[in-house]
Amino acid sequence: MQLSRVGKNLKSFSEDSPSDQKAFVSNLVQKSKNGDLSSFDSLTLMFRERLYGVIYNMTFNHEDAADLTQEAFVKAFRSLNKFKEKSSFFTWIYRIGVNLTLSYLKKKKARKLFSFENLTCESVFSKQTEYFTSKESNSVRTTLLNELHEKLNEALLQLSDKHRTIVVLFEIDGLSHKEIASVMGCTEGTVRSRLHYAKQQLQSFLSAYLK
Repeated sequence: MQLSRVGKNLKSFSEDSPSDQKAFVSNLVQKSKNGDLSSFDSLTLMFRERLYGVIYNMTFNHEDAADLTQEAFVKAFRSLNKFKEKSSFFTWIYRIGVNLTLSYLKKKKARKLFSFENLTCESVFSKQTEYFTSKESNSVRTTLLNELHEKLNEALLQLSDKHRTIVVLFEIDGLSHKEIASVMGCTEGTVRSRLHYAKQQLQSFLSAYLK
């Protein structure tokens, strides 16, 4: 399939209804399973950018995120026949990417910085966010944010990989409890309890600094 044709298909896809989008993706998956490489290229173009964003928010390293995104799609292609379409293709590729990244972080014991600008107003740090993003002078604000990044980084590193990942998926990527449960392979109740526990732990770790 030529790139111009792929581009037209993707543009049409973005304008389709959710049911039509699901049918379109399912058709591409079936063709990919039958060895149609151009169909899998289309799937990659559809979801690569979003998956890259997810992985970047877990690693905070562009090179690592690019490598892991590529690895996720390679693994997905090799495992296509195992994909039974009980979940959406994106949830499936998302799960592959998250699991690869968790394994990578565990092996490398990577240090991650939390994206402070992406925290929602409903997050556990909302009051502190308002303070640090208020109209301080640029130099003071930069110094305060750098200090908070360091403290928050230290706090996040004290969480388990699973708890830290759920915080990232919920606070930064904006996934619902149901979506996170599908990605992580657990129940929505488990997601809620882990998120609640993680927020309590982060509050505890940062309480002395934020007083």
